Amino acid sequence: MQQPALSITRLSAAEAERAVPELGALLHACVLDGASIGFVLPFSQEEAEDFWRRHVLPGLYEGTRFLWVALAEGRIGGSVQLGCATLPNQRHRADVNKLMVHPDGRRRGTARALMLALEDAALAQGRTLLTLDTRSGDKAEPLYASLGYETAGRIPGYCRDAATPRLDATTFMFKKLAPLLPAS
Repeated sequence: MQQPALSITRLSAAEAERAVPELGALLHACVLDGASIGFVLPFSQEEAEDFWRRHVLPGLYEGTRFLWVALAEGRIGGSVQLGCATLPNQRHRADVNKLMVHPDGRRRGTARALMLALEDAALAQGRTLLTLDTRSGDKAEPLYASLGYETAGRIPGYCRDAATPRLDATTFMFKKLAPLLPAS
């Protein structure tokens, strides 16, 4: 069976605002599937949409956050965000936030395509260092390593599992997109 064509698109703030119901459905499906992206069950579609409205849209409108979506057959099947709200001494770096792929569309290269688009755009903006965190041992950790992200360290008991009271370790990772300036 042939997979639908995938396209990666950066959404403007206005486009993201119009897509909040679909973005909320993506987030909701990922959390229900056990993704460690900051939310715990029970978690409603309304709460998912509220996250986009209250926590993502303001940064998109301010120009301190950027959002890419993966489209297949005209539907959002994944997303990733680049957080650029850094202090003046950190304008060379940015944070990778909330990489999500709908459970029905995994293992098709969507996450990799989203990350590559994000990295290209970050470098074009002069961001030469990316940082992220992921649940230790999660499916995303090997993906990040395969893209050249290095482990900076792990913190045990950092985040709660989405479905149980168990506390999971988190791995912090980074990637240099270009050589960093030497220390003086």
